[in-house]
Amino acid sequence: MASELLKGISESLGLDGNYINEKMGVESEKWTQVLVANMYPPCPQPELSIGLPPHSDHGLLTILMQNDPSILGLQVLHNAKWVPIHPLPNSFLVNTGDHMEILTNGKYKSVVHRAVVNNKATRISIGTAHGPPLDKIVSPAPELLANGVGTQLSLPAYRGIKYRDFLELQQSKTLNGKSCLDCLRL
Repeated sequence: MASELLKGISESLGLDGNYINEKMGVESEKWTQVLVANMYPPCPQPELSIGLPPHSDHGLLTILMQNDPSILGLQVLHNAKWVPIHPLPNSFLVNTGDHMEILTNGKYKSVVHRAVVNNKATRISIGTAHGPPLDKIVSPAPELLANGVGTQLSLPAYRGIKYRDFLELQQSKTLNGKSCLDCLRL
């Protein structure tokens, strides 16, 4: 599923459909995939607790499934306000991550989100985060820099970084509503 989504994203950027898959080593055995399962039981005072603090995901895409779409818990930051996400029944939710923002030079933004708890029902979410191989250096795609406005070239918005180094940097910092993307901005 991630590979097909990445083909669509490549095409939406005016690139060959396989561009991101090939550049990020999606078809290789070293492609990074992390499975995360979260359970949020009912909380008697949900206003005093949070399920997951604000953050953005480190990879290219995160595909999320929730047990019951009627139980709200995922919120995204939009225009400085937290907006609840109403998932569709029998569907997956897809978040773009930090490395998608780096690779696309900001054309696709990583999604800052959080999980909140409720006092009525247990919410379960299962997510798969998809990223490049750990030794892959990710930087803005040169083909996107060459496609600036008119005849002007776009400047890279981020410096390149090895995926493993990004993960280590991310773990060494306190997440304060965003990831370590700010450390890579040029």
